Amino acid sequence: MNNKEKKNILSNGAAQTLIASLICIILGLLVGYIVLLAINPAGAGRAITSILKNFLYFPRPEVALEYFGSTLAKTAPLLMCTLSVLFAYKVGLFNIGASGQYTVGAGFALYFAIHYNAPWWVCLILAMFGGAVLGAAAGALKAYLNVNEVIACIMLNWISLYAVNTVLTEVKESGTTYTLPLRTNNPNAIIPHLGLQHLFADNRYVTIAIPMAVVFAILVWVVLGKTKLGYELKATGLSVNAAKYAGMKEKKNIILTMAISGALAGLGAAFLYLSGIEQWSCAQTAVPNMGFNGIAAAFLGGIHPIGAIFSSFFIQHITSGGAYVDKMVYCSQISDLIAAIIIYFCGFVLFFKHCINHGIQKSEDKKLKAAQQKGGE
Repeated sequence: MNNKEKKNILSNGAAQTLIASLICIILGLLVGYIVLLAINPAGAGRAITSILKNFLYFPRPEVALEYFGSTLAKTAPLLMCTLSVLFAYKVGLFNIGASGQYTVGAGFALYFAIHYNAPWWVCLILAMFGGAVLGAAAGALKAYLNVNEVIACIMLNWISLYAVNTVLTEVKESGTTYTLPLRTNNPNAIIPHLGLQHLFADNRYVTIAIPMAVVFAILVWVVLGKTKLGYELKATGLSVNAAKYAGMKEKKNIILTMAISGALAGLGAAFLYLSGIEQWSCAQTAVPNMGFNGIAAAFLGGIHPIGAIFSSFFIQHITSGGAYVDKMVYCSQISDLIAAIIIYFCGFVLFFKHCINHGIQKSEDKKLKAAQQKGGE
């Protein structure tokens, strides 16, 4: 491969994203391994291997396949939160409120599923509506009162959490803090499988939510890159004043962006809780991590909807793999710590892409300067 071909590859945006993502993953694993060595050198290698293997930790293929299905079932909601963050970022907004919108989506889906026996598709729509309303609220504060969306979203996260906890206490089990299980109280609220569970050793948590999440990723890519709406939204994000001068409704576009972003996060919560894989705890004191992990997955995927599919799976893969770390050697929180370190480094993709571009530009400047000096002679 000659220098020109190398230059062309490094100048390609997709190649840069892939290289930067791999650098972030390797650094995250390296630092995580160093932490494990510092705590207990004897089990460090086995622990980091367990995190990377995840469902492959099980030697029996049918068991590994079943747990692979569970990883995919949790990847679907994470992908929706990733798309939520990505959509807003593409329009120049930072939606750190995906966790709050996710929380409201869970509240709407579970309350109407258990209290009113609503079918699954109605619960999905209501979850999207709840997330959209919360997102639109942050967008309205930004558009009309110039409140920074980061501040607005952080405040709304906590309001959402305690409001949902309060509402869902009406549909929780009497002896625990968890909401009533859907399978025994309203089986119609469970998202259908359509035979997909048979592909994963009859894992009952594998539903059509998984392919639906992929379809939404493609839709986001089409809307942002191929439609007039996407062009107007991105133009508003680049410059509000320029968009206003061009006749675009900049305030409406800001609110609409946050509403769509919130709807995606709310739908992600419905994908998780309407699969029956988890129950909501009304004693939660922190918003779910799914929205925050979506930020890392969005950057790891290069802020591209298709890249988000793969980055979301990787983030969920290592998060689930952390559960297999030997708790006799390390404390129960070590798995979360290692996964968090790796996820943290995943947020540096754009920084490493900048470094690659800077290196290419510096190399070109040197060649140009050398050519000018040679010409002058």
